[in-house]
Order: sequence, then structure tokens, then C-alpha cells
Amino acid sequence: MKLRHRDMQPGDIPECVDMVANHPVLGPRYGPAIKGLPEAWLRLLQCEAGHASVIHASEGSDAPVCFFGVSVFVRDDFLHEMKTPPHFWIGPELTRRMMEGESPLLTDKQLREANSRDGLNLICLEGCFRHGYEAHREVQRYMMSTFIELHRGYLWKEVVGPQSPSLDHLEFNLKTGGCLWDPLAGCYTTTVKGNLGEIVSRPHIVGITRQDDRAGNWAGALFDYHPPLLGLNRSEQRLLSCALPGATDEHLAEMLETSLPAVKKMWVSIYRRVEDCFPELLPSDIPANGRGREKRRRLLAYLREHPEELRPFSRKLLA
Repeated sequence: MKLRHRDMQPGDIPECVDMVANHPVLGPRYGPAIKGLPEAWLRLLQCEAGHASVIHASEGSDAPVCFFGVSVFVRDDFLHEMKTPPHFWIGPELTRRMMEGESPLLTDKQLREANSRDGLNLICLEGCFRHGYEAHREVQRYMMSTFIELHRGYLWKEVVGPQSPSLDHLEFNLKTGGCLWDPLAGCYTTTVKGNLGEIVSRPHIVGITRQDDRAGNWAGALFDYHPPLLGLNRSEQRLLSCALPGATDEHLAEMLETSLPAVKKMWVSIYRRVEDCFPELLPSDIPANGRGREKRRRLLAYLREHPEELRPFSRKLLA
């Protein structure tokens, strides 16, 4: 099976909303709130505190979405309310609040500051498989690796997984490092009290904090954070993020809706910044023949290992 992922686009929203609406568990959870889902997700795609991606099981523009995931960065007060009984279904509640002008998502400024100081709270708002792919292990593994890839490089305080629609989904989350929230003890626990089937049937929380991080699972990669060294601005970060898969300058100009000379000028600015902040990354002894290609190769290889360079941050706080 040929799996690939990409960012969710506005045109994907109707298909993804239909997957939720027709899901035997998720659809009833949302109830009337499903009507606000298209507008809520469209707003998420337009801010830095929301991220959504889709996974296709084959090549081609007409390949159906076999899984999609939506995650959000929320304020501390919403996380506290979410973990305080009585618990609620997070997706429908957040949709309702967004549509009523009470969004608990971080503003762009709050996101930059939190990612440079105290850390962020991530909620995996929704994850939905197309019917027939729920138990496909290859898709599940790809979904987990994609999630880690997209969320590495942030300074996380706490990560909350999606509220499971099935017993198998809950068991998968627990086996891969998640912990159940115990409101009486006020902490996450690996000791399950009660029947898992009953837990799935009511609002529940599976997550992990930086303090709970245990070696040997996905959390080790997700919570591994280093402050950025290069101090790239958002325009430079966007160009480099688009360049990571191997886009040419012509393709970058198209993706960023700018001119080819503007793209080339930005590369020059990026290389100067790297030479000022991290001269060892681009040594002066690179052969003149093919120097531009070698510089790009070394820089992109570094960024794949250090995604924190491409995340929002506050220059003032990091300084």
C-alpha cells in the first residue's frame, strides 16, 4: 500500500466532515454540533494554533482520504476545565465554543510566547478512519509516525489524545504510551480502574505530560526539545518547510505565491543568517562547483533533525 500525507486543504473539509457524520460513534457524539464543523475547521486551517492533515492510501488526486487528524493548541484554563468532572466530548464542545466566539485556542502571539517560555498544550481534537481502514496496522503505524513528524520541535507541556471511538482504539492509545486521566488522583495513570468498554462509552481523557514522559515510546521523540539556534522569521520558515520534501525554486514560488527572484533572494538571506548563527553548518570549504546545491542539502538535512527551527517562537523571550 502506497501511503502519503499532506496538510488538509479547505476543499478536503466536506469529505472529512462526512466521515465524522457517517461514523457510527463520532456522528452521534457531535449531534447538532456537526453543522458547525465545516466553519470551525476552516478557521483552524487559517491560524497557527490549529493543524490538520489527511492520509491517502494511493497516489492520484482522486484518491480518497483513508484517515484525517485535527489537533489544536489550547489555553491552560480550557485544559483544566476539560480535566475537571463532569467531563465532556471535546470535539463537539470546542466546535460549539468556536462558533459562539469563545474559542480556547491560543492566538498567534500566545503560541509564540508559550513555545518560547512555559510550553504548550496539544489536544488531538479528532482522528477518523474511513470505514475499512480502522484495523489496518500499516495505516495505524503511518498515522503515528506522521503525527510525531508534524508535532516534533515544539515545547510541549501536555499532549492529550483523541477520545477513542472504540475499545480497539483506546487499547491502541494505551499500548503506545498514553495514560488515562484519573480525576480523583489528579494525575495520569497506567492503572485502569473499571471496564475499558465502559470508559470508551463516556467522555474520557488519554494523555501524557512532560513529567510523565517515558523512554521507549513515541513521547520520547515528541518531548525532545531544543531551543532554535537560527532565529528564522516566519517567511523563511514557510519557504524551508515547503522545501523539505524537495520542491524546486519554481515550485516554491508557486506554493508561496511569489516570484522566482523573491525566492532566490530569500535563500541568500537564509544562508547569511545561518552563517552568522551557526557557521559550522555551512563551512567555507564547500567546493565552488555545486555550492548552492550542497548548501541546501546540508541545511535541509539539519532541519529534518531539528524541526524546532521551523516552529513559531518569540525572539524577545528566547533572547
